[in-house]
Amino acid sequence: MEGTAYKMPQAGIRPGFVQDSNAAPVYQSGQQRQAAPRLDPFVPVAEMVRDTRGEGFLIVRSSEQRVSSNGSKYVDMTLSDRTGEINAKVWDTLAEPPAVGTVLRVRAQIQEYNGRIQMRVDKMRPANEQDDVRYDALIPCAPEDPNAMLAEIRAAADAMEDSDLRRLTHALLDDAGDALLTVPAAQKLHHAERGGLLRHTVGMLRLARSFAELYPALDRDLLIAGVVAHDLAKLNELTVDSLGLVKEYSADGFLIGHLVRGIVNIELAARRIGVTSQRVLLLQHMVLSHHGEPEFGSPRRPMFIEAEILHIIDLADARINEMSSGIAKLKPGGFSERIWSLDRRLYRFDNAPNDPKEESKP
Repeated sequence: MEGTAYKMPQAGIRPGFVQDSNAAPVYQSGQQRQAAPRLDPFVPVAEMVRDTRGEGFLIVRSSEQRVSSNGSKYVDMTLSDRTGEINAKVWDTLAEPPAVGTVLRVRAQIQEYNGRIQMRVDKMRPANEQDDVRYDALIPCAPEDPNAMLAEIRAAADAMEDSDLRRLTHALLDDAGDALLTVPAAQKLHHAERGGLLRHTVGMLRLARSFAELYPALDRDLLIAGVVAHDLAKLNELTVDSLGLVKEYSADGFLIGHLVRGIVNIELAARRIGVTSQRVLLLQHMVLSHHGEPEFGSPRRPMFIEAEILHIIDLADARINEMSSGIAKLKPGGFSERIWSLDRRLYRFDNAPNDPKEESKP
């Protein structure tokens, strides 16, 4: 099913940088501060180049105060828009590091250090209401309307013939509540975007339907229930701010994790609604084993076909998303740096059709 592009409703200045050789305007301070002028053209983080200057809005993804080799203090940050992240330094300052999740207006120089693009910040301040920032350009968002994705998941649960699994799946979704509309699937890896968990679940749901059509002997209801339930406990595992960005792992995430918390949540929901069949145990095994291997967090490997397929489609949807995101940042013919989570470099080939005139040349 083709979805429609989803954007957060705010309108206003486009985040990013005006890149030119001239100094950016100096901000007014205190009560005299004026609304920021409209920024145009827009240069995303992924397209920033060295030896330029600019100003614009970016989100703080990490921030800490450090001490340089000469003893002076500086702020080291990772700033981002929806296209990528950039390291930023505020040198020789006693300023407190801005909180993670803060939207900053920054004026900076784009430089290169050890072969990587880096930002030297000359001035920064938190965004205010007068700025009227367009958050949909700052924050990676799932490309489909989260309400439509959730409705598709609910419809899949409604279609289950097994009443126990149908009731249990709806109970788990009820427990998740509206947080599902915004929570990402991860902090930095696959589907690390507003509504990413829904997007990941819907992607797996569509794959699961294809598997069920290809292999009619599969328990379709059990597979669908496993897809819906497998990552719901990430709502316990991740601390998400009001923008839909992961701030950090919660204490529950560090101490328990979403696999174990997931089977506990299934147990509690099943008891509450009076489901006592073996289907509860099967669903718990699917959640516990969906990472596939002990080294990836699953204390049990999948022990029946539906559990194995859940692992396969979870890996496929996550891997395709992560590779697609990495390749999208490259120019045709370019290689990425080694991506630690994939343990490889990625390559973007030029898939434009060949020019027949070129092929006809001797």
